[in-house]
Amino acid sequence: MAENVTPRIRVPREASAGETITIKTLISHPMESGQRKDGDGNVIPRSIINRFTCDFNGQNVIDVTMEPAISTNPFLEFQAIVPESGAFEFTWYDDDGDIYTDTKEIAVS
Repeated sequence: MAENVTPRIRVPREASAGETITIKTLISHPMESGQRKDGDGNVIPRSIINRFTCDFNGQNVIDVTMEPAISTNPFLEFQAIVPESGAFEFTWYDDDGDIYTDTKEIAVS
């Protein structure tokens, strides 16, 4: 199990109906590829975030599969069109079965 895994998200608090907004996410995670060895020559087991999803009011916005070549603390930036007020739900899936989620609200005028 990865320790001190912390998601951070930046979503505008307000937008106009139909506006394209930029969303930025970062999750603190070691993203161990499983190809390195420790000081005793033992392989360090793979431990990565292997999938990321973002939904807006239950509709999928983005679904990303991540591979071991992704760097530590993966950062994603993407755009979404917001037709109405609602909530973005962000989910990261860890190799060890842990799931990290966070939600951000946006008000549309």
